[in-house]
Amino acid sequence: MNNRNLENNRIVKQIRRLPIIVSTLTMFLLVYDTGYLSQSDNADVFLNIYFLTVLIGAISIIGRYLYKKTQPRLIIRPFDIILLCFLLVLIFQYFKLYFFQSLSILRHPYWLYLAIILVFIRELSAIKMNSKRAIFNPAQLFILSFFILIVIGGMLLALPNATHSGITLIDAMFTSTSAVCVTGLIVVDTGSFFTQFGQIIILVLIQAGGIGIMTFTSYFSYFFKGVSSYENQLVLSQVTNTEKIAEVFTVLRKIILITFLIEGIGALFIFYSIDSAIIPFFTERLFFSVFHSISGFCNAGFSTLQNSFYEGPYQFNYPMHLIIASLIILGGLGFPIIFNLIKFLKAKINFYLLGFYNKKQQQYIPRLINLNTRIVLITTLVLIVGGTLLFYVFEYNNTLSNHSFAGKIATAFFGAVTTRTAGFNTVDTGALSVQTVFIVIFLMWVGASPGSTGGGIKTSSLAIAVLNIVSVVRGKSRLEVYNREIPSTTVSKAFALIILSIFVISIAILSISFFEPDKGLLNIAFECVSAYSTVGLSRGITADLSFASKLILIFTMFLGRVSTLTFLIAIIKKGRSEIYKYPSESILIN
Repeated sequence: MNNRNLENNRIVKQIRRLPIIVSTLTMFLLVYDTGYLSQSDNADVFLNIYFLTVLIGAISIIGRYLYKKTQPRLIIRPFDIILLCFLLVLIFQYFKLYFFQSLSILRHPYWLYLAIILVFIRELSAIKMNSKRAIFNPAQLFILSFFILIVIGGMLLALPNATHSGITLIDAMFTSTSAVCVTGLIVVDTGSFFTQFGQIIILVLIQAGGIGIMTFTSYFSYFFKGVSSYENQLVLSQVTNTEKIAEVFTVLRKIILITFLIEGIGALFIFYSIDSAIIPFFTERLFFSVFHSISGFCNAGFSTLQNSFYEGPYQFNYPMHLIIASLIILGGLGFPIIFNLIKFLKAKINFYLLGFYNKKQQQYIPRLINLNTRIVLITTLVLIVGGTLLFYVFEYNNTLSNHSFAGKIATAFFGAVTTRTAGFNTVDTGALSVQTVFIVIFLMWVGASPGSTGGGIKTSSLAIAVLNIVSVVRGKSRLEVYNREIPSTTVSKAFALIILSIFVISIAILSISFFEPDKGLLNIAFECVSAYSTVGLSRGITADLSFASKLILIFTMFLGRVSTLTFLIAIIKKGRSEIYKYPSESILIN
């Protein structure tokens, strides 16, 4: 009897492994089909395999609920129901059952591809991994996730069907690094060089790189399994800057939901800001809107237009510029700031609603806007306002000369926003005055805010450095602001980030100037700061760089995205605990 039960359990386990095996093999087949074949002679065979995978996926979902030991959690059921309905509709349409055969919109192969990807994700997330010991520390895992994503992205972009005329491996890896690190520097034109398949790959890389691939994989793994190890939660808390380990998956869910919500609203506004005469086809206008909304919020700067927004009617489409600038600002503020602002607004609304109905029930609102949010918002405002004014003054009779007064303000504002890590342009970057170029370099170097999709040394680092200088000048031994004391470790980290950024950028400039002596030092410096701060603006030299220079920029973009400090923490062994204290001794400074 026991032998029979063991045999039955073994058979059940084998059957349960079938969906993940089939869906994995089908994913490889899908990559081969979409990446290599143009008009396959085996199209019918592939189609049958795809629908077989969809059918197995549907049976697998139903089977989980029939078998008591594998019944998913209650929270997963809405997702499974929607996915099952989607799969069944495709199956009915395939077998031409009922009215589904008349739904022409479902005949597009992208729906079938989406179904296969969803089945693969659903089956992959159900796998239980048993790990006794963590092999990598949080910093190493963070860096490794970006490295793997870059390599996979480069391999996909190197597929024949991803481009119209083929691409070299170095250019594919450069584009992948630029997309994953949400930089926007390009060696080939995104719109004309890559096919729609290639552009979708770039879009996925931007989204995964902007939020972080670990955010996606960790949350969906927890969502379907309902459990996570303490080690995994500890790693994610450090990656997402979450103070309480118990709230790490709540934070991940909020990050994903807010990202998709803002990008969805942004895409809707962009869609209606474009004249249908410019992009007449609905699907093309929709893809354009989604692409630029994601690229804007993730501060990537990639565009399907050859000259970004410095092109034809887009150059004077000020409503669209303001929409994308808003996406850039929101993406550059950082999720901790967005969460804090939402918490503050909810408290304010509740306070005034209670006061409207019953003034006695009004309660005092504590200090909800924390110090981090105050510093980031003030620094961001100063940089945007100051950048807009300086851009307007120095470019009034130059790149802004063909705009109206309101257009000059809007373009100067967009220029001040996009230079802080986005990389879109509405003016000719190569025609900027020398004064503006130096301002742009400074804005690029500062970048966005901590916990955001942008790069740079971050606004908080700049603010702490300035406040510390003021504190030293005033003869204070502690850094105090808004009745709060900033820990010395935070000040040390800020100055470490600043010094390391200057060091990396200087090495990159020195190296590229050696390989490209004819490109001009200012252009090279502009390129290197843009790469390190993941901005993507260029003065037109990127495509003409040599193999060695492209490799240097790839490494610079990578270091800028993962942070040089994080990279050093990952490769240098952690020091022993400071349970001791040496006698202090002053060193002469100045």
